[in-house]
Amino acid sequence: MAKRKLVWIPVLAAAALGIYLAVSFWVSANWLVVRKFQTGFGQNGGTVRLAVLGDLHDHEFGEHNRELAEKVKEQEPDLILLLGDMLNGSSSSASVPLELIELLKETAPVYYALGNHELEYEEKGHPELIRELEEAGAEVLEKEYVDLTVGGVKLRLGGMYEYAFGLNGNNDALAAPEDVLDFLLEFQDTDRLKIMMSHRPDSFIFGDASQVWDIDLVISAHNHGGQVVLPFAGGLYGGDQGWFPQYVHGLYDKDNLRLFITSGLGTDREKFPRFNNPPEIAVLDVTL
Repeated sequence: MAKRKLVWIPVLAAAALGIYLAVSFWVSANWLVVRKFQTGFGQNGGTVRLAVLGDLHDHEFGEHNRELAEKVKEQEPDLILLLGDMLNGSSSSASVPLELIELLKETAPVYYALGNHELEYEEKGHPELIRELEEAGAEVLEKEYVDLTVGGVKLRLGGMYEYAFGLNGNNDALAAPEDVLDFLLEFQDTDRLKIMMSHRPDSFIFGDASQVWDIDLVISAHNHGGQVVLPFAGGLYGGDQGWFPQYVHGLYDKDNLRLFITSGLGTDREKFPRFNNPPEIAVLDVTL
């Protein structure tokens, strides 16, 4: 009898592991979580609440993303920032982000930064994407910025996909392409709080970009929180940062910059699905 019981132990363990894995994969695809963060810049000038969404990848939470939009509304944000890859490069249309924007704009102004999938989508025969996003109600910022006063905070909000440095072997910031240099030099020329939407954190963390550019806060997505999050080890993979990336989720200080990175909402065609990594609505309170 004792031997029979021992035989069942590995069977039960395997079944329990299978259930755990199945539940974890499902949660990481479908169970929306709201995570709240705070950061300040020491001047006691007010607070602006940002709802940060990225990497939706055409996923839907409720019909036409109504569940997602309702959860964002519950957070009472001042601004909603969409950090790119809200669709896939292979998408047949932009209907998913367009429908989401139509809902979100009823809650707060929506600002959109392009990701690599938006650029791929445009290159595959959809040059109308930015026009459609703006007609739906978002303001697209690509090497552009707006000056705003929200919650008592005077801020400059910009967006840029490209690397903030030149690909010259040393990743020197001042070797960046001329249009990038011109934009960043103009962007940083203000006394306002400077917030940059940059789909890839990689655009600012390499070379001397974080030392050269006078930007208070860079807000990014792209790396999906490491895609697979291992207990005690963190995210598994992070784009240009490779395996076990250092800058993948949450708040970081790097030289002159503060970085905020959301783990995002979905995934596209990675070898591994998201694991131990639920889709995230990030709420960031920024105090001046």
